Amino acid sequence: MSGAFPPDLFAGRRYAVLGLGRNGAAAARALAGMGAEVIAWDDGEAARASLADPAPGISVEPITSMDGLAALVLSPGIPHRLPVPHPVAARALAAGVPVLSDAELLFEAVRRTGSRARFAGITGTNGKSTTTALLAHLLAEAGIPNAAGGNLGPAALSLPLLGDGGVYVLEMSSYMLERLAALRFDAAALLNLAPDHLDRHGDLEAYGDVKRHIFERQTGSDLAVLGLDDAWCCEQEQHLQDGPAVLVTVSGEDGLPAPAPALPGPHNAQNARAAIAMARHLGVPEAAIAPALASFPGLAHRQRRIATIDGIDFIDDSKATNADAAARALACYDRIVWIAGGIAKSGGIETLSEHFPRIAEVLLIGRDAPMLASTLAANGVRHRIVDTLEAAVPAAFAAARSQAAPVVLLSPACASFDQFPNFEVRGQAFGTLVQSLSQRPGSAA
Repeated sequence: MSGAFPPDLFAGRRYAVLGLGRNGAAAARALAGMGAEVIAWDDGEAARASLADPAPGISVEPITSMDGLAALVLSPGIPHRLPVPHPVAARALAAGVPVLSDAELLFEAVRRTGSRARFAGITGTNGKSTTTALLAHLLAEAGIPNAAGGNLGPAALSLPLLGDGGVYVLEMSSYMLERLAALRFDAAALLNLAPDHLDRHGDLEAYGDVKRHIFERQTGSDLAVLGLDDAWCCEQEQHLQDGPAVLVTVSGEDGLPAPAPALPGPHNAQNARAAIAMARHLGVPEAAIAPALASFPGLAHRQRRIATIDGIDFIDDSKATNADAAARALACYDRIVWIAGGIAKSGGIETLSEHFPRIAEVLLIGRDAPMLASTLAANGVRHRIVDTLEAAVPAAFAAARSQAAPVVLLSPACASFDQFPNFEVRGQAFGTLVQSLSQRPGSAA
């Protein structure tokens, strides 16, 4: 049994979907395809255009009534509690209507078909996309049917129906985890925790509480994987040891278990160990693990070398949208020219001072460049504010050549939204600019 969900699976049910981005539009179409009546809305006219020709069963109109709703499916970026709940979400909560993630509805849909496909969930402030993709790769190389998505790649409700032997591999953001009701993960991993999304969760403890939801409802036959490379996660070890699931702890300090060219640095060693532990639990043979690690291609915008020009490696780590993620990249290279900046998270780059000695120069872009420059100046780090990526790339190339730095690293430690729609577009722009360097007279790619 695999493929499409039955067209009458949710017949007679009525859902509201708020937010018609990648997750919401897919959820609306999937629910309607399973026979549900769907009211879909987005406050932005452009997003509503994604359902300009809605499928049968979908009405694109404001969500004004909670009567008869089985649930409100809220896109991850729309708050239902902090900092201020969206008015529709507030009405749903007041009316007792569940506010759910599309991952929750995927779980319900799979179980309603009778499929016993297993679910693997991966969360953490950093590394969850790489670990999700690696686990899916390990399963695929071992011939185990799987579908990966969630916060990474396809929206959860756009994934196909898998049979009893299949595995859903879901990257779970904190926004998704706070909207679960029954989803149970056969294998769940919490990789790390660092300050992020505090506007949505209030403080680090509240953020951590949401991340711990990934282990809820696990049983004695399930696996819990916990990273031990940060203080907060270390504090969770005893709690999880007392829980019903089998606990496996992982650390990047132990190094990679096998050669994996696409996984540089100790943080990726931790990611790999987490994925391997989950793969073993899900039936991947030991003999298949090392070859699969070696063949893993890695993910775009996560420490991917995109070119070598005049002996200088250009590394795209645009996914590093906070200081903790940037620290993982900075630790991998002995001497670099660093491109950073954008919209800084709480604390900026002050926690990165231990890595400053390996930096030849920093080129700063984006809104919060002056704030980052202040930190660098206080630590005696050579830097320039160049404002844009277009200016930063050739300046970084020149600096790397003049200062004998073999690496130019884009690892912004900041969100991209001041200058780019997302980190992917920022990384793509970096790649285009680097390729233009290789076409200059006198440059040898």
